[in-house]
Amino acid sequence: MYLQGSEEFKHHVETYGPHTKFGYKDFIPLFKAENYDPDHWVQLFKKAGARYVVPVAEHHDGFAMYDSAFSNWTAAKMGPKRDLIGELAEAVRKHGLIFGVSNHRAEHWWFMNGGREFDSDVQNADYSDFYGPAKPGPRNWEVEAWHSRDWVPQPDETYLTDWLARNYELVDKYQPQIVWFDWWIEQNVFAPYLQKFAAYYYNRGLEWERGVLIQHKHESFPKGTALYDIERGKLNHIREDYWQTDTSISYKSWCYVEDDAFKSTTTIVHDLVDIVSKNGNLLLNVGPKPDGTIPDEPASILLGLGEWLTVNGEAIYETRHWQTFGEGSTKVGEGHMREREDQPFSAEDIRFTTRDNALYAICLGWPGEAALIRSLGSDSPVKAGSIERIQMLGSDEPLEWAQHEDGLRVKTPSQKPCSHAYTFKILLKPET
Repeated sequence: MYLQGSEEFKHHVETYGPHTKFGYKDFIPLFKAENYDPDHWVQLFKKAGARYVVPVAEHHDGFAMYDSAFSNWTAAKMGPKRDLIGELAEAVRKHGLIFGVSNHRAEHWWFMNGGREFDSDVQNADYSDFYGPAKPGPRNWEVEAWHSRDWVPQPDETYLTDWLARNYELVDKYQPQIVWFDWWIEQNVFAPYLQKFAAYYYNRGLEWERGVLIQHKHESFPKGTALYDIERGKLNHIREDYWQTDTSISYKSWCYVEDDAFKSTTTIVHDLVDIVSKNGNLLLNVGPKPDGTIPDEPASILLGLGEWLTVNGEAIYETRHWQTFGEGSTKVGEGHMREREDQPFSAEDIRFTTRDNALYAICLGWPGEAALIRSLGSDSPVKAGSIERIQMLGSDEPLEWAQHEDGLRVKTPSQKPCSHAYTFKILLKPET
């Protein structure tokens, strides 16, 4: 809305007037979250099969959704006048899920900089504690140079010290077991502060006697010290170090917008299966309305995901990757912001996971009367004599199978046990 020439800028002026009269700060009284029910949220997430919940504690805009001693621009003191993060933390833990927080404040160094280039409230010193330094920074959200280091004015010591103190506060006040950082902390100037935060946070986890984890993008943390995250993209290979995809249930946005377009439950299920087969996790974003409710359509998609996991969850939860992630010709967009390159999966695309003495072959489409699993031919590590039985999760019907040179052929049940994807559980005989 502060970038001249953009559709958002034009819409803002036409709808709300000039930025000197109605700026970003003036939306805060309209944000009331009057129907926010964190217990209802968590019940939905649990039905969807979620194991961890990571709300945005503060986004690039600098408005904290928690009760911070470092700012008056918080949901606890303005707008809803509620500690939205604290209430959600309590509900998440009550329902037995893992609670985390995300922090995007690093980008606040420059995020409002468009308002410096014309007459706007960003230039009003009365609001400098909200709009932040608003230094020169990124413009084109597609430019790969976004992720290079030291190419724009770097945060000074005052800003970095404040950034660190706010993150310490989040840790101490809400004891999250996950802290997710957005990009731009990979700037060299952040390095000593990231090290201090990691030491502080991991030591606090030891004091709490709970596992804690930092999640990050790009090369922000040294290998082995935190979990690597890819935004709106996946991998085309197994990554031996555990990793994560974060993406949105919405094609258009990370927040609530009118006339949104959502991914189907099938797309979400296929993404989840593909990611897990490559040793990853899925962090799925859902944007609530300003009244605090989750829209019906994404809620329905989440419930569909939960229905699939009720049947197939044992092939996902607490599993590990196999020797190969899968088979099939469909490629995925590898790396950050590449999911637009994804092609729909077909029944020929199969993904593998393992757990105990079971190998799971998950077909990303109904294979018809029989499935041919080419990776399990007679020359594969899985020999016919080592297979105790094969079943499809959700079905008690016994399945006939035979191993040939070109693959393992398994007849399917007469009835589909679920939708979206179908899991063969190949139970292997215990090693003697």
